[in-house]
Amino acid sequence: MLRRALSLLALSASVALIATACSPAGQEAAEPATGGTLVYATGDAEPTCLDPHVGGNYPQALISSQYLEPLVGRTADGEITPWLAEDWEVSEDGLTWDLTLREDVTFTDGTPFDAEAVKVNIEHLQDPETASSTGYLAVSKVAEVEVVDETHARFHLSEPDSALLESLSMPWTAIQSPAGIERGMEENCAAPIGTGPFIVEEWVPQQQITLVRNDDYASPGPQGEHEGPAYLDEIVWRFIPDAATRQAALASGEVHVIDNPQPDAIVSAEQGDEIEHIDAPRPGSVNRIELNAGQTPFDDARVREAFIRAADPNPGIESLYLGTVTRSYSPLGSTEPMGVSDESLFGTDPDAANALLDEAGWTERDADGTRMKDGQRLTVRFPVSTNQSVAAEQSLFEQIQANTAAVGFDVQLSPVDLSTWYGALGANEYEAVSAPYTRVGPEVLRVLYHSDGIVPAPSGYFANHAQLSDPELDALLDQASATHDEAARADLYAQAQQRILESFTILPLYDQQNHFLTRGVTGVTTLGTVATPTFVDARLVG
Repeated sequence: MLRRALSLLALSASVALIATACSPAGQEAAEPATGGTLVYATGDAEPTCLDPHVGGNYPQALISSQYLEPLVGRTADGEITPWLAEDWEVSEDGLTWDLTLREDVTFTDGTPFDAEAVKVNIEHLQDPETASSTGYLAVSKVAEVEVVDETHARFHLSEPDSALLESLSMPWTAIQSPAGIERGMEENCAAPIGTGPFIVEEWVPQQQITLVRNDDYASPGPQGEHEGPAYLDEIVWRFIPDAATRQAALASGEVHVIDNPQPDAIVSAEQGDEIEHIDAPRPGSVNRIELNAGQTPFDDARVREAFIRAADPNPGIESLYLGTVTRSYSPLGSTEPMGVSDESLFGTDPDAANALLDEAGWTERDADGTRMKDGQRLTVRFPVSTNQSVAAEQSLFEQIQANTAAVGFDVQLSPVDLSTWYGALGANEYEAVSAPYTRVGPEVLRVLYHSDGIVPAPSGYFANHAQLSDPELDALLDQASATHDEAARADLYAQAQQRILESFTILPLYDQQNHFLTRGVTGVTTLGTVATPTFVDARLVG
């Protein structure tokens, strides 16, 4: 048996440094207070369900990290750490995982946290009625959870899964009270019950969610600096879609934390001393444009390469983001240690783009200059979710639209709400899309680019938007998923990434942006899993 047990004590020094760094410079002399209400303003879409098992998007992760906790945690450098599970062992064949659970944890409804609760949660994720996507895919190789005794859960897998612990560290697989789940989806969506530092007290749709302190909190994760309950009395989680309105509320002291600030607000915060900036890029994929290889015109690799040679995103990235992002040439975010980058594949060359389109038979032009072939225009439908894209990104897409038009593409940008965006993808009504996918570890490559990902999950969502179907790539990803040797795993993922990049199905742009601005509060940190904020150590200042 291969044993894996890590100590939380080694993290204390780095956590202390993070907490110190999050104290605004202009407030160093003020004494942090105990109690009070922290107001958080989010620009992400309001969840339709507060249970992250249902669906599984980032807005759910943001809020649910405050009241639900995962079995394991993860440091910023990618090391898995204990949390609700304090120890684990995996069999030599990789098909059996034994998890030892903490004995001193209770859900906020009084239900004990035990192996039966773990079993119920995995079954909840796998139940088609739950309509899970992210969590469903994360535990797809778990055939059964056996309750050995109260503190020991045995995972039986259908095939080896080297990413299992990474999957179990995510908010979308976090553990909920079995009694809470038993209430049914409607009630559980309104107020999931967990073991976290806060409890969902009230949700007023389209306005705010009120979270109150869990006075019995006893399971601080790897980022926790102190034992015991949070310092704050409550958090009011407000939904403010407009970035300028969020920024004004922060500047006036109406709110203490905002997410999704515009680049100029980030630059201003870093130049001043009243507002603190937390830069916490998400793991998983980079922000990228994916080209739908499953249908015309991008079923032709020459046309995909032509689009990428003409797109020329760098000037827009530099001018629009004011130095707050760095261009990526990798499928994986910079926080992932196994990322592979290849800038040579993404040089701008309009002459080469024109030659490739000529070679592919798109030689005619209509009156607007759009290329044509057999009476069909070179049209690229590009739905853009207004809930997931900041203004700078939308402007970047418009620049790419203009750049590719110069060689004959008609890129039709369609700003739509999140529901309509999901509908367009489900109906295959797109040729290009920007759909960042957040999950822990390089296993995101298998989720996004294995041909299995073209098949929808029970929620109806499918992750392989590039519709890349490559047997050799599938084999590399399957082998990496089954390999526990880290060096061999890294090599397999490196080969897979190179193959993805050379397919010209993606145009990498930059890390998934995850910025927070704080004012009047100290001790705000982000989790090393998917970079969601945690307020267990937060205290109001002044």
